[in-house]
Amino acid sequence: MASLDDLKKRIASVKSTQKITKAMKMVAAAKLRKAQESAERGRPYSEKMNNVILNLSKKKKKIIIWHWKR
Repeated sequence: MASLDDLKKRIASVKSTQKITKAMKMVAAAKLRKAQESAERGRPYSEKMNNVILNLSKKKKKIIIWHWKR
């Protein structure tokens, strides 16, 4: 059986590991929040580019149709 000193060391070790794990979770949460905010800031640009591409593809179709009708 483990001695009292061994048990105290083990308890201290587990508490230390728990503190480290908590800190790592906080860092991960902060990084995730930063990435989500960055993605949200890029959304208007993405939507605008999507509209530009759709409009260009529509104009390309009109040009092709006009060319074949001539």
